Amino acid sequence: MRRRSRAWQAFRFALGIVLAAVAFYALDGQRGELVGASHKLAHIDPGWLVAAIVAEVISFVWFGALQRRLLACGGVGIRLGYATILSFAAGAIADSLGAGPAFSSVYAFRQYRRHGADDALAGWTLLATLVCAALSLALLATAGVLLATHESASYDLVGVTLGVLVVAVLADAVVWQRRWLVRLSVLVLDLTHRVLGHPRREAVTVVGGLLDNLASVRLGGRDLAATVGAGLGNWVFDCASLACSFLAVDAHVPWRGLLLAYGAGQLAANLPITPGGLGVVEGSLTIALVALGGAEVSTVAAVICYRIVSFWGYLPVGWVSWLGIAFSDRRSDGRSGARAAEGAPPAARDGGRLGAQAGER
Repeated sequence: MRRRSRAWQAFRFALGIVLAAVAFYALDGQRGELVGASHKLAHIDPGWLVAAIVAEVISFVWFGALQRRLLACGGVGIRLGYATILSFAAGAIADSLGAGPAFSSVYAFRQYRRHGADDALAGWTLLATLVCAALSLALLATAGVLLATHESASYDLVGVTLGVLVVAVLADAVVWQRRWLVRLSVLVLDLTHRVLGHPRREAVTVVGGLLDNLASVRLGGRDLAATVGAGLGNWVFDCASLACSFLAVDAHVPWRGLLLAYGAGQLAANLPITPGGLGVVEGSLTIALVALGGAEVSTVAAVICYRIVSFWGYLPVGWVSWLGIAFSDRRSDGRSGARAAEGAPPAARDGGRLGAQAGER
């Protein structure tokens, strides 16, 4: 396993070098566009830049609302402000490290547990958040296909987009129908145990018990609509940040192809090549927007502005949020320890003091 991990890391490093070389080669032949883009960025409209930043912050608020609603289905309540800060912190982890998404999932899982969720609910919330986000992005991309029907047919995107939408709907149905999820998971674990001997029967029983706890999660039509709506709010306001970036550099927004290009860029962002899709998103988004009607110089400037706001700008905020959560958790642990000490029997406290005094002697 370690050899495979090292080989994968080496492959990603080599692939990153190749992509960087290709990017530098392409940029060397597009110096005119880069000079023009830098000129537009030097004369950026501060009002529209602030609008882009506000739209990006609101998108994180909606993502926090999505997690908050899913936890509420299991009877765990968290504040929207905390959920938003958690979204910033988890996003910074995911977009800064090589295996960021895995570390980010573990971090969010632990935070859910700290606020009252059991293992089953915390794991289900992670999975449901991913599925709801994917479904809402697929719906947004489908809307983009409908708005740019001619362009979508020209690039053979109709079938691909509808296929992604169908898969997302099926995944959402499996997650929301907890009985299917429990039965499927237990069946896979049992089959793996019979064929490979792992995990052990005790582990299968424990996991089956955890999955059975999902029966306490209350789901309804309003919950489904609220979670998908929150996911759409996340993507829509992030896309609005991109539109504001066009206006910030005094460029025409290619409205007809904006949603379609945005969906393609977000799919590229989820490819496990570089942290946060760095380089991949910029290239795919620029190419798609230019192909769908955007001017080259203006599009390059707008995409750079958008990525500064949505990637480089939020990373420091995300890590500050992580520090804030860590500090708050440490204070909470300290208070819990103090309360536990105060609630200890007098004999135990006196015994501890006598032991300390004896040690000093």
